[in-house]
Amino acid sequence: MDLSRVSNHAPSAVTDAGQQAAVLAPILVRDGTEHVLFTKRADHLGEHPGQMSFPGGSREPEDRGLESTALREANEEIGLYSEEAAVFGRLDDIRTVTDYSVRPYVAGVPDRDYDPDEREVAEVVALPVPALIDLDNYESERREHPVYGEHRVHYFHVGDYTVWGATGRMLVQLLELTTEWTAPEDVDRVVDADAELPV
Repeated sequence: MDLSRVSNHAPSAVTDAGQQAAVLAPILVRDGTEHVLFTKRADHLGEHPGQMSFPGGSREPEDRGLESTALREANEEIGLYSEEAAVFGRLDDIRTVTDYSVRPYVAGVPDRDYDPDEREVAEVVALPVPALIDLDNYESERREHPVYGEHRVHYFHVGDYTVWGATGRMLVQLLELTTEWTAPEDVDRVVDADAELPV
């Protein structure tokens, strides 16, 4: 991964969403191979239970800015100390179907055991970049959303884990920006809005 491309990226911003949030996309090196760190959300959560996500959450009044939000949430969710995170820059803001603008920051972090907050996080998972960019592990579909119309959903299947949804959208940009991987132009299928998800 060439993380200097994140530093040089001029990200787009979403400024008219109802609420602001930020996430941290942590990158670590394990046994000489770059990995992306995710959390698996606890099954009892009301929103997105069991999904893979980046550490993050809503901006709080005490946060100095959205980077502070991402670092605070990473500390709360996985025990990452802000001084351990070398922030390279950020990706484009994304708008979620729940009217949030989410700002993703990319940071290098140490390869160590992390301490998940069991109230929110079932597991902390590091997935190797070579597996994430293996097209045999990737699929996408186009489906209708009742409010936002037609959109593309990306799925990265690595072992027992699947990254998709908003996190999948962020991961696509991260990988396209920092590696030679590009999402295929054609989707694997077009489905109705109520079609079952392949996860």
